[in-house]
Amino acid sequence: MIRVAVVDDEALVRSGFSLILNAADDIEVVATASGSEALAAVREHRPDVVLLDIRMPDVDGLTLLRQLRALPDPPVVAMLTTFDTDEYVLTALHSGAAGFLLKDTEPDQLSQLVRTLAAGGVVMSPKASRTLLHTYRGTEPAPVDEEATRVELLTDRERNVLVLLAEGLSNAEIGARLHLGTGTVKDHVSAILTKLRVAGRVQAALLAQRAGLLDTDGEGR
Repeated sequence: MIRVAVVDDEALVRSGFSLILNAADDIEVVATASGSEALAAVREHRPDVVLLDIRMPDVDGLTLLRQLRALPDPPVVAMLTTFDTDEYVLTALHSGAAGFLLKDTEPDQLSQLVRTLAAGGVVMSPKASRTLLHTYRGTEPAPVDEEATRVELLTDRERNVLVLLAEGLSNAEIGARLHLGTGTVKDHVSAILTKLRVAGRVQAALLAQRAGLLDTDGEGR
């Protein structure tokens, strides 16, 4: 059972998401909270996934994200937003968010997106993904990115795993693609995060993009 917390300043959003997610056999909404109540609720109920509104009047969503990610055994956190080109996309991803969900996501897609998050995948609206890639693919020549050069520390297998991770695949999906057990993939992901010195999969994906591993011509794979 995937345990979920929904954090939003609007009661209607909290109740709507809860109604949709609780209809799934494998998902349980264990807590709903406003921003000011969120940290205590997560500490008490220990959800696997937190859906967190990025813009709330009482608490800054980005600050709350950093607090949640600093907890022991932190939950996976995806940001909720009304705008799929939200200006805070990059800041949230660098702070440990596992992706962005639009508040008007189709009900039949919401449960699957939560499953993807719980399985270690990344979720992102198409426009937010394009905004992110264009940011790093700008037309100006970029200076040497010392953080991105850490990918040179990875083995060929770890690079393969990193590329698939950056495409949003879960550990099980990566294992199926590379004919590896899920446990082996988890070990590779752990080694990748350690070598790249990043806190999560989204940060690793960003470094993969900056290092050119995701170029459409396939170079770097």
